[in-house]
This record gives sequence, structure tokens and C-alpha cells, in this order.
Amino acid sequence: MLDSLGLGASPILLPVFCLGLWTFVVMTWMVVTRLPAISAAKLGPDAGQRTSELAAQLPKEVQWKADNYNHLLEQPTLFYAIVIALAVAGLGDEINTGLAWFYVAARVVHSVVHGTTNHVLVRFSIFALASLALLAMIIRGALALM
Repeated sequence: MLDSLGLGASPILLPVFCLGLWTFVVMTWMVVTRLPAISAAKLGPDAGQRTSELAAQLPKEVQWKADNYNHLLEQPTLFYAIVIALAVAGLGDEINTGLAWFYVAARVVHSVVHGTTNHVLVRFSIFALASLALLAMIIRGALALM
């Protein structure tokens, strides 16, 4: 299928799958942390009807995992689209692939910081670096297509 699109085994696509897999790892981390906390707080199954209300009833350390899971469904959606666009346009060169891997690595580190210590300045710095890598991929792709 990829060969018919001229993509072959485009190496820039592997970071997409890795970040997708990482998102499921964080989801699992959230579930195995949150469900015991809900049980310990003696909250019924309806406690999760409104996430914001549930968050207020659980320890902040439990909520950090859920917050990070949500973050992995925000900006990374742009990452997925950009990487796929770069691959389709034949722009999955070493620089863009390196930037994609840097973005994924930064998001993994961001998740670990967010889910454990949640130092906001550290977390924001990592997010900013990842965002700059994503911006560089966007600019490089746009310039190549002009």
C-alpha cells in the first residue's frame, strides 16, 4: 500500500506509531492509577460522569496522568498530520525524521515529568522544545513545497 503512494517504508512514519503506542501506555498508566483511587475514595461508577468533578475528588497525583493523557490527544494530532503530510510529499528526509524523533522523545519525557513530579517549569520547557521541533517541521515542509 505505501509503495503505491510512493512512500515505501518511509522512516519518518515510525515516530507516528511510537507516539501512538506511547499514548496507549499513558492511558494504561492513567487507568491503573485512577481506578484504585476511585475505589479508595469510595466513589461509585457514576463518579466519572464529569471528569472535572472526578478530578476534584481524587489526589492531584492521580489526576496528573489523566491530564497528560488528554495532552497527548491535543498538540500531537497536529504532529501526526504534519508527519504524514511530510511523508506523502516525499519530505521525510533525515532532518525532518530527526525532528520527528526529537518531538516523540520530548513528549515521552514530558509525560514522565507530568505524571510523576509535575514540575510546571520543567514540563513547560520540554513542551516548548517539542513545539519548536514541530514548528521546524511545519516550516521546512512549507518552504519545500513553495
